[in-house]
Amino acid sequence: MIEAINLRKSYGNTEVLKGVSFQVQKGEIYGYLGPNGAGKTTTLRILTGMMKPTSGTAKVAGFSVTEEPLQVKRRIGVVPESGALYEYLTPREFLTFCGDLYEIPEKILHQRIPEYLEFFHLLPHIDAPLSTFSKGMKQKVVLISALLHDPEVLFLDEPLSGLDVNAAILVKDLLKRLSSQGKTIFYSSHILEVVERLCHRVAVIDEGLILSEGKMEELVGGEKAQTLEEVFRRLTKEGEENHEVKAFVRALQ
Repeated sequence: MIEAINLRKSYGNTEVLKGVSFQVQKGEIYGYLGPNGAGKTTTLRILTGMMKPTSGTAKVAGFSVTEEPLQVKRRIGVVPESGALYEYLTPREFLTFCGDLYEIPEKILHQRIPEYLEFFHLLPHIDAPLSTFSKGMKQKVVLISALLHDPEVLFLDEPLSGLDVNAAILVKDLLKRLSSQGKTIFYSSHILEVVERLCHRVAVIDEGLILSEGKMEELVGGEKAQTLEEVFRRLTKEGEENHEVKAFVRALQ
């Protein structure tokens, strides 16, 4: 359902992606991990048709992201890290606008909007301006907008951002159910514990290269580690021997 072959992206003389390749099968939840600036968001923007690669190819649901971007966009739902909304609209207005973009029949759209808002406990706020919503409430509306047209593939960039514990549990359970129904989910996050429990396979990217990829037990076993956090630290050299922490504490003293 998702195929990336030797994706490269440069900004001037800076190469952000240096030949990224992977495949995601139908029904998989694929975790995409990396430190800030590793190339995660750039990969996601290329796969969703928001940005063209400098070189390399990618397909989503069988369609080329560069040659058939509209066909790709019809079949995907996206939750960007920014979670941007038109805040002068209400949830009813914003989701109606999103539904119209995806050409959802009016009868189905008017049924789905209150149902999805009820699922996320937002129905009482259906006609309130989004500008009055908390960060978590806005994130729920973004999630609904990504699910409204029943996409084949979901691209999620920090989808639990701003959600309280109960809402996060609800979303994780929902993603597991969608996966069991054959939906494919590309899950980019910094929350290692969630990725460890939720994803079928994981790729670790750093400095524009995928350092390791596989099922959780393969990653942990290959690095002779106990947890995904330990694997991540070893691969990206993040926090190695905690030199930065020790230096910071010394500076405070």
